[in-house]
Amino acid sequence: MIPALRESFNAAWSEARYRDLVTRLEARTGAPTGFPISETPCFFPRSLMDELSATGLELVAQLFDNPDARAAARAAVPSRFAGPNAESHPTFLQVDFGLVRGPSGAIEPRLVELQAFASLYGFQMALADAHGEAFDLDPSLGVCLGGLDRTQYHALVGAALLNGHDPANVVLMEIEPRRQKTWPDFAVTEQMWGIRAVDTTEIERDGRRLFYRRDGVRTPIARIYNRVIPDELERKNVPLPFDYRDDLDVEWAGHPSWYFQISKFSIPWLRHRSVPETRFLHQLDELPADRDRYLLKPLFSFAGGGIIFAPTDAQVAAIPAAERSNYILQERIQFAPVIATPAGPTQAEIRVMYVRAPSTSLRAGGYGFQPVLPLIRMGRGKMMGVDHNKGLRWVGASAGLIASGE
Repeated sequence: MIPALRESFNAAWSEARYRDLVTRLEARTGAPTGFPISETPCFFPRSLMDELSATGLELVAQLFDNPDARAAARAAVPSRFAGPNAESHPTFLQVDFGLVRGPSGAIEPRLVELQAFASLYGFQMALADAHGEAFDLDPSLGVCLGGLDRTQYHALVGAALLNGHDPANVVLMEIEPRRQKTWPDFAVTEQMWGIRAVDTTEIERDGRRLFYRRDGVRTPIARIYNRVIPDELERKNVPLPFDYRDDLDVEWAGHPSWYFQISKFSIPWLRHRSVPETRFLHQLDELPADRDRYLLKPLFSFAGGGIIFAPTDAQVAAIPAAERSNYILQERIQFAPVIATPAGPTQAEIRVMYVRAPSTSLRAGGYGFQPVLPLIRMGRGKMMGVDHNKGLRWVGASAGLIASGE
């Protein structure tokens, strides 16, 4: 999107430098990456990233300012995932945008999804650093959002994760963490903030308290950095050593109830120029005739699971009436291929990653959410996920590098 930077990068690119990028990442995390790494970072003007960051705050403020939306969101949480110790406001927020060309030809953002769940706060910084080192990029290119520098980023995310506790008493909880594609992020999280990834089966309960074994020592858990995705927990029928509804002596960074409250469920409540037309399926009297313009999405699937392009009458009829409140029909976003690569123009989806530290005042703008980093996914398929871009180069996970003054 910044022609001079893009042309210079493409001209200097080599397969050897790309291999060096991957080698640096794997050395940092101690494991192969479980997902494709793009051959290039993306260069964005500061003005665009500021616009996306501000738009995400506008959207979340709309939700929290709307009593009907808040009541409906609380009612949407399955009883198993409601609990007495959830944060008053979510610790994490992700807002995903696609870039489209508006009527004037200018690039405009469109909301893809939003989710109150953790993302790759460790790995994404490591990926930006690896791109910079492997390709000898200008060190003045920014990485952080919201006016943060790297030191401030580390401190703010650390405050959100730890809330003042010793890292030994905070665990990153996940189902079989070493088998997850996100393991590289877990490894970097321990390097940056001292928080270890712990399998759900390794947590022990003693009354209202939880414990785990750290270097052979039974160690109390004061705070859980939750990375367990509810639909995976349900799909695999994974037993937990506690119930989310129990009144445990533990804090949460990312309680599972927020996974439901701010999610695709939120989109029909939003009214904003960046939000595509979105309706709950059960509220539609009839489906639009031009189906090619729409997607059918299950509300609480993760990573694009279950999305149907141009849904047919038969596909809609196959959804029982009682389950249709768990689906939305959304206008499809026509991503503009704005990244010029040697493999051809490529689309980019930009995630603005936010955190909210526990001590943040509600008087702070956007309910105290701070934009911290961009996360980029590049693709040329129907969607940005791996399954839609198999066999392609210059796609996958990428870093967003920001040119100040642009």
